[in-house]
This record gives sequence, C-alpha cells and structure tokens, in this order.
Amino acid sequence: MEPLEAVYQQYADQVKRFLVCLTGDLALAEELTQETFYQAVKSFSRYDGSCKTSVWLCQIAKHCWYDHLKHQRRHPALSLEELSQAGEEPAGTGDDLPEISLLRRDDYVSIHKAIHSLREPYRELFLLRTLSELSFREIGEIFGRTENWARVTYYRARTMLAQRLEE
Repeated sequence: MEPLEAVYQQYADQVKRFLVCLTGDLALAEELTQETFYQAVKSFSRYDGSCKTSVWLCQIAKHCWYDHLKHQRRHPALSLEELSQAGEEPAGTGDDLPEISLLRRDDYVSIHKAIHSLREPYRELFLLRTLSELSFREIGEIFGRTENWARVTYYRARTMLAQRLEE
C-alpha cells in the first residue's frame, strides 16, 4: 500500500465528497473524513489489498457515518424543532444572485432531497457510483454482493430517483 500521506492526498477529497452526499452537511463530512483516515491508520496493518484503496476507505467512511448516527440517537444534542430550524438557511435577497443561479439552486436542492429520500442500499449505491465514480465490481465488493447485483440495484435507484424528480 502507498505511504499514508500519499493515500490521504489522493483519496481525501473523494472520501469527503462521498460523506457530503451521505450526510448533506459539509462540516460533518469534513469531520467524518478525518475520522475515516484516523480509523484507516489504526487498521492499516489489517488492510490486505484485496480491494482498491478507495473502496476500503469508503467502507471505513460508511461505518464512521453509521457510528455517528448511533451516537446521535443515544445523545441527541438538539430537539427536533431546533434541528429543523438549524437546517434552514436564509434564501438571500435575490439581488446578489442572477435568476438562473436561483433556478439551478432550486434544482440542486430538489435533486439532493430526492437522493436522500431513497432508502438504503439504493441511496448509498447511487452515491458511490455517481460521486465516487466506483465501478460496479467495486460497489459489489463494498456490499459483499456481485457486480450484477450492483448494476441492477443502481438501475433501480436511478429509476426511483427519476420518478421522484418527476413528481
């Protein structure tokens, strides 16, 4: 395996993009990216090279995200009302953004919501394929399934996403 610093330089952005899509929160994704590489360093001696480094790191990132969710369930920091208010961002006045940018932002928000409304494993598989640009074989390895399973599941995820965006 490559030296750890080179691994970080090569894969940190890919892992962060994957986590941004899972979490929908850039700050949390950055925090989880750091945790991912910390866990990777701790388990470096157990990495046998049977899958690509990016696949191995995305598996670690996924588990860091799951651990974060478990911790949040056990130790909720805010009430549901506070969480919903914290998730709202000011829309802006519109004076500083061209109208076309506002339309694109609305499209982006709609797409993002539709992706996150997919149930697992469709959401994660879709994100691994589109953002992390992993092959179907690599995705199958992550899930412990076949390449064909990954292809079929990705097709189903795309179909569900298209239906939700049409609504």
